[in-house]
Amino acid sequence: MYEIYCRLRDAKGMKDADVAKATGVTKSTFSDWKNGRSKPKDEKLQKIADLFGVTTEYIRTGETKETEGEKYYINEETAEMAQALFENKNLRVLFDAAKDATPEDLKTTYDMLMALKRKERGDNEF
Repeated sequence: MYEIYCRLRDAKGMKDADVAKATGVTKSTFSDWKNGRSKPKDEKLQKIADLFGVTTEYIRTGETKETEGEKYYINEETAEMAQALFENKNLRVLFDAAKDATPEDLKTTYDMLMALKRKERGDNEF
């Protein structure tokens, strides 16, 4: 669980102190989790999940249940690019890209595949 929290924190460019300030969860609590002295209480975990836009289940396990209204992608720009891929019938296979992919990675993939499709069709419109 602590490793997942660290990935989320680092992806936002935050430190424990930043998360503590935003959520009210003390830095010593993070230290206790890291060293296995305690496990997160639901209330604290929910505050952190809300901050990062994920579920408490994701923080605990790294997995999410597919439920309506739940964010699949953590980064909003990544979510927008993934939606563009999903809406393009020819590129839906890419929708299974890792949810922690950067927006730049998805944009590069999208642009590359669009160029390949244009070349394949012999036109500049897709």
